Amino acid sequence: MRITSTSCICPVLVCLCFVQRCYGAAHHGSIKVTRNQTKHIEGETEVHHRPKRGWVWNQFFVLEEHLGPDPQYVGKLHSNSDKGDGSVKYILTGEGAGTIFIIDDTTGDIHSTKSLDREQKTHYVLHAQAIDRRTNKPLEPESEFIIKVQDINDNAPKFTDGPYIVTVPEMSEMGTSVLQVTATDADDPTYGNSARVVYSILQGQPYFSVDPKTGVIRTALHNMDREAREHYSVVIQAKDMAGQVGGLSGSTTVNITLTDVNDNPPRFPQKHYQLYVPESAQVGSAVGKIKANDADAGSNADMKYMIINGDGSGVFSISTDKETREGILSLKKPLNYEKKKSYTLNIEVANTHLDFRFSHLGPFKDVTMLKIIVGDVDEPPLFSMPSYVMEVYENAKIGTVVGTVAAQDPDSTNSLVRYFIDHNTEEDRYFIIDANTGTIKTAKIFDREETSWYNITVAASEIDNPGLLSHVPVDIRILDVNDNPPELAREYDVVVCENAKPGQVIQTIRATDKDNSANGPRFHYSLDEGLSLNPNFTLRDNEDNTASILTRRRRFSRTTQDVYYLPILISDSGIPSLSSSSTLTIRVCACERDGRVRTCHAEAFLSSAGLSTGALIAILLCVIILLAIVVLFITLRRSKKEPLIISEEDVRENVVTYDDEGGGEEDTEAFDITALRNPSAAEELKYRRDVRPDVKYAPRHQPSSGLNSIDVHEFIRQRLAEADLDPSVPPYDSIQTYAYEGHRSEAGSISSLDSATTHSDQDYNYLGDWGPEFKKLAELYGEIESERTT
Repeated sequence: MRITSTSCICPVLVCLCFVQRCYGAAHHGSIKVTRNQTKHIEGETEVHHRPKRGWVWNQFFVLEEHLGPDPQYVGKLHSNSDKGDGSVKYILTGEGAGTIFIIDDTTGDIHSTKSLDREQKTHYVLHAQAIDRRTNKPLEPESEFIIKVQDINDNAPKFTDGPYIVTVPEMSEMGTSVLQVTATDADDPTYGNSARVVYSILQGQPYFSVDPKTGVIRTALHNMDREAREHYSVVIQAKDMAGQVGGLSGSTTVNITLTDVNDNPPRFPQKHYQLYVPESAQVGSAVGKIKANDADAGSNADMKYMIINGDGSGVFSISTDKETREGILSLKKPLNYEKKKSYTLNIEVANTHLDFRFSHLGPFKDVTMLKIIVGDVDEPPLFSMPSYVMEVYENAKIGTVVGTVAAQDPDSTNSLVRYFIDHNTEEDRYFIIDANTGTIKTAKIFDREETSWYNITVAASEIDNPGLLSHVPVDIRILDVNDNPPELAREYDVVVCENAKPGQVIQTIRATDKDNSANGPRFHYSLDEGLSLNPNFTLRDNEDNTASILTRRRRFSRTTQDVYYLPILISDSGIPSLSSSSTLTIRVCACERDGRVRTCHAEAFLSSAGLSTGALIAILLCVIILLAIVVLFITLRRSKKEPLIISEEDVRENVVTYDDEGGGEEDTEAFDITALRNPSAAEELKYRRDVRPDVKYAPRHQPSSGLNSIDVHEFIRQRLAEADLDPSVPPYDSIQTYAYEGHRSEAGSISSLDSATTHSDQDYNYLGDWGPEFKKLAELYGEIESERTT
């Protein structure tokens, strides 16, 4: 197949097309394709030969941006198998086939139906095939070819990053690079000059220039001054076709700003200044301002003001305001018109950030002279001191002089001064002041322990001008007198162990005094002398403002006495000395051998005897069981039926039970034993109530004697005989009981009930050394010894 193209633009392509066409004409417009042939030679085998491709192949070109009414002819496909009889059909497939590119299936002519843009797509890949129209079988294999879109100059250069903003320091050297700009052209850079760009400057000369090839912008002048002109707008043009006529162009704007450098010194607008300052100006206040000008900006315009000489350098000071760049003149000392009426200052200003590249432009500082005029004003009275400190005793009477303040009019008129106290607080009401002399006196009674300092303010004014006031602080200290006795520093909880030894320290006490150190320590401790000597405790003054409480005897008993009270007398060292009495409460506690307190509460006897908790519980259970048995027994007895009353005629056995137990011989309340001791009182015959007697007996008389001379034993024996011989005795037994222990034994009682009151010379202290097994026994006998000592 042969491909024929007529889309030739340049002379070279025209020549190629001409050669192509001539070559096609010489060979009848096609390249023939021979089919597979088989040649039979005698004696040789059949040989198969590879068929030759029958395509005439070349590359197609199509111009972009075609605007003609007819489709643009691209080229022609032709196969050697095509005899011109229409039996060959050409088929086109691939990119844009059927939409952009169409083919005449009979002639093989290819046309472009749309306007193409190379910047969107540079080439198209298609496939061509020739088939038999009758059988639809391919006559030749499918082949691939390319249709390239040929570029034309249809795109202008563009600056993608514009507009630009850039800075360059002022006073830069000529040719200093500022910025490089770059323009892009979408046309084909490999074909012609469509994408060849050159740069030129349209606006910004003669200050800046641009390199036509690289687009680098440079300064065209030297020593460009920011203070003369700061902003520049430079327009740069980029043109393709190497800048030739007919080329397309684009432009951008570059905004260039000159940055500041320190090339200008500060300057005072005037060489002489004058300032009025009243003499009433306060020290430390600002009295005036002065400013120098600097054409630079930013830190290059920073400056500092100084007073270099003048008679007012010690009275005034100057500082720099960094925001406004002004010199602030302040007063260091008070002014007095009557002493000095004017001052002269030489003030210098200088840049703080110097650039030595421009030091040749001159010194970067300036000097001016300032004359200060002091103005005369009516001043308030002036106190002789800036503050006063006075003292007064706390027991001072009302009207006592504390001190005197003094003020005078500083003006030449020397007016009289009056004084008064500013009663702004309650403290000011404790004092009064003489309006003419300034003498301060007390108005109330003071207590240093409540307030030790008073701060008041005294004001002074001129009689001629009361509106002018001056004030002075007065601090008054209240001096101490010995008016508070010492007392214990705190409430002490004093404990003494039962096993304490004589001379043992059980507590150290301290005292405090509301008065100051001159009327307080050293403190003296002693026991109250008005009381008798304490046998249990004593006190020792340690001579360091403390005292120790010591025991006098061995061992104490909680069961005998669990609390002791010890009065203590404390006196201070003031003049005159004051004293107070305090009472210490001392509790008796059980302690371990190492002195640790075990308990301070009184314990039951069984517990002190050493019984364990389990034993106490067992005893308690036994008591409860016994009580239950007694209650049950009483309940059963009450539930029994009461017997019938026995009449006087009833001769059956009658036993009367009273269940009344007497208190013994010493009990004279429950039973009168006089009847036993005085038989004569019972001489009259007593008849039984259950038997009526038949015989009456005359009363027997006994010799009278004292009660103590009666033989009670003989009396009982006689009563027994009478009972046995009584004829009126009933036929059943009758029991009469007379119980008598007899006289008291001369040997005395062997009971242990009163043994605690018996004095013994035996010392049981050795029991404490027998070990823990005899600990409780030692404590018990220790209590007996303590009680005896007490």
